[in-house]
Amino acid sequence: MTLRLYILQRITAALMVPLIAVHLIVIFYATSSGLSAAEILGRTRGSVSWALFYGVFVALAAVHGAIGVRSVLGEWTALRPAALDALMWAFGLLLIILGARAVMAVVMP
Repeated sequence: MTLRLYILQRITAALMVPLIAVHLIVIFYATSSGLSAAEILGRTRGSVSWALFYGVFVALAAVHGAIGVRSVLGEWTALRPAALDALMWAFGLLLIILGARAVMAVVMP
């Protein structure tokens, strides 16, 4: 892995820490309050704040995960750096698309 990717992965990890904390606190609150899925969606539908929060979360996770997959494939396979980069970009794009769909499902009215 290049130094640039190493640093980028560490930055995305650091930026995700508070997002993960908020996400877990919200899940704990929702489940301990006995909220149903319909009630939770009722609170998130149409919310620009939740869309931005989870949109940023998805983007950071996609970058972080794609770099991680590149690193694992680089250690476990004999793929060349160009192939590793292509797979990293493809996996990252797939994560962005799937994550964006999930965010839209939660926040779109």
